[in-house]
Amino acid sequence: MADVNPAAIGARAEQMINTLGSVSAEPNRLLRTFLSPAHRGAANLVTKWMVDAGLTVSEDALGTVRGTLAGSGAKRLLIGSHIDTVVEAGMFDGPFGVVAGILAADHFAKAGRPLPFGIDVLAFGDEEGVRYSATLASSSACAGHFDFSTLELVDADGVSLAEAITRYGNNPVDIPAAAYAPGIAAAYVEVHIEQGPVLEYRNQPLGVVNSIAGQTYLNVEFLGEAGHAGTVPMLLRRDALAGAAETILTAERMARDTKGEVVGTVGHINVPAAASNVIAGNVALTVDIRSGSDTARNAFVDGFKKEVREMADRRHLGLSITTTRNVPTTPCDISIQDGLAAAVKAVGGEPLKLSSGAGHDGTAMAKLCPIGMLFVRCRGGISHNPAEYASPDDMGLAVAALIHFIEGFEP
Repeated sequence: MADVNPAAIGARAEQMINTLGSVSAEPNRLLRTFLSPAHRGAANLVTKWMVDAGLTVSEDALGTVRGTLAGSGAKRLLIGSHIDTVVEAGMFDGPFGVVAGILAADHFAKAGRPLPFGIDVLAFGDEEGVRYSATLASSSACAGHFDFSTLELVDADGVSLAEAITRYGNNPVDIPAAAYAPGIAAAYVEVHIEQGPVLEYRNQPLGVVNSIAGQTYLNVEFLGEAGHAGTVPMLLRRDALAGAAETILTAERMARDTKGEVVGTVGHINVPAAASNVIAGNVALTVDIRSGSDTARNAFVDGFKKEVREMADRRHLGLSITTTRNVPTTPCDISIQDGLAAAVKAVGGEPLKLSSGAGHDGTAMAKLCPIGMLFVRCRGGISHNPAEYASPDDMGLAVAALIHFIEGFEP
């Protein structure tokens, strides 16, 4: 790796990230949703970069841009991430993984000697799930597990996913062709900002992911009785909002009691017909529960439901708890973890292992082949925010480590 210059690579990565970050649906904030004109602009830019890197480029029906570097063997190492964003996003979540893959492939293309396996750099388009209520459509199609019922989903403007694919210039009939043939994909590796503060706290630029946390989403709805804020005595109230407030604190307390094994978040609450002088009669909220251990997460969910039911009975509230999402933990392949750890050591880092609390395309790709992830330190642990930032130095080290990993990879 004498010809690898992490500082120069990091500077290139920063330039590419900034350029891609300018492709947005809105002038004053970053917004790039699945199969939108902004997505097309980003895909076209990524296509140009792949061509410049010496890759053969194709696009499937779900808009995944695929850059291929041929090897001497039939197997392929898949490297990728996503180019869609949340609303008012940062520039690094997803795009850096695509940029890292392109820069690593460019290194081997310029080396002029084929690897014993091919490399496919994948730029997925639907990881964030902002436009439609389903996520990972792009990577699921590549893994051969696309849910065709999602074609009927509609966005806020009433445009179905099937129609959006057609407007984008592709055909839903071609979705099955996006899937890799069995046995072709040797592994999937993703480079991603940590989206958390652990690496910064440990003063390490890179980390090796051992699992992608499982997720359970609960929709909790309370039915009380609306009433006048000034005339109904406190002891006679059936206050749905007070029940919701206790539920939020229950989730926080129980998660803290796990000492980091489980995290619980209430990020949305809905109070229909809310008014300052009315006791809330109906309230709905969502609870997001995540853990790197399915056993811990499932135990938490059971205990949480039990406590909320007991509280609702005590407050004389009707209660409905519905599980709207239940995704198991996705373990990262041990041999890939070891290879990434060796690569981190090779570039001067400490191979710190940690779980990813956020979901990733790797969850879908794990249904196709073994997966691994390399985390990159991000300032303040901030993501899904314009303040999201990874330094050029850290990005350069990440790409250098990825190159080292590829050199030692055995399909």
